[in-house]
Amino acid sequence: QVQLVESGGGLVQPGGSLRLSCAASGSIFNIDAMGWYRQAPGKERELVATITSGGDTNYEDSVKGRFTVSRDAAKNTLYLQMSSLKPEDTADYYCNFRYHTYTGMYRSIWGQGTQVTVSS
Repeated sequence: QVQLVESGGGLVQPGGSLRLSCAASGSIFNIDAMGWYRQAPGKERELVATITSGGDTNYEDSVKGRFTVSRDAAKNTLYLQMSSLKPEDTADYYCNFRYHTYTGMYRSIWGQGTQVTVSS
């Protein structure tokens, strides 16, 4: 069974940086796309950034130029480099993988979430 384990969250001052990681364990035949989402208290979960198997990326407007999504295909690991962090970036961040299994199934799984707090 595939599981995603996130790491890298924490408390950072405004203007600071953090790097989130999301590592998959288990058997994955082919990853279609991966992404980062976030959910602030009292708000709905929103897309932050995505990256396809071909390396195409997409960002939510408020993070463009500050966040960079990347992946290590060999390690089935997803990253989110966050710079110039703002208090409004405070949220729980979740990774998501969409992939094909060796038995031909298509799955979408989520990480457990990691908290990012931007505050002085």
